[in-house]
Amino acid sequence: MSISENLTTFKKKLPDTVTLVAVSKTKPVSEIMEAYNTGQRIFGENKVQEMEAKWQEMPKDIEWHMIGHVQRNKVKYMAPFVSLIHSVDSARLLKEINKQAKASDRVIDCLLQVKIAEEDTKFGLEADSARELLASETTKTFHNVNIVGLMGMATFTEDNEQVSREFQKLKKLYDTLQETYNFKFLSMGMSGDYQLAIKNGSNLIRVGSAIFGARNYSNE
Repeated sequence: MSISENLTTFKKKLPDTVTLVAVSKTKPVSEIMEAYNTGQRIFGENKVQEMEAKWQEMPKDIEWHMIGHVQRNKVKYMAPFVSLIHSVDSARLLKEINKQAKASDRVIDCLLQVKIAEEDTKFGLEADSARELLASETTKTFHNVNIVGLMGMATFTEDNEQVSREFQKLKKLYDTLQETYNFKFLSMGMSGDYQLAIKNGSNLIRVGSAIFGARNYSNE
């Protein structure tokens, strides 16, 4: 099927409460435009400079989501336009986003990335660290960032019980924080596990290959 057909079929299966981020990393503008012309407006990238190049070339009503690990020295390149950063995993990164957002006269929405995978992963805050960051007096002075939820990545495994357990862990944390911080988004689930993520409370999923087909990483 074409990208347009894939996208139309996929979105019909999604509950109205779930927002789709079409993960367009490594994909050319021509293919992303096919999804755009089918009505998709939210796209996710995992490299800041690739996202910036696509932003320069593509329609300006697109919401660009940064879903990959962010180096602090790259924040300035996306601060003028990024809609949501899913992967805030440290106080230092949040501080830099606030600084660059202020320089661009913007308020940037962010999600805290929480480490939920039972496998060893490099990135993500422990639950207690996420709570501390939210409650920090320093964070309260960051007027150019708006923390609107949490993001997590489950272990890459075919053990659905383990994946569900990890998603449930994040949903429980989200629920305990949601009222205090007026969260909007729980970003869980990718092409291989989005159905489990939705069952466990995700309202923002990051799906690429189910829409665009297999990735060609030789383009990177």
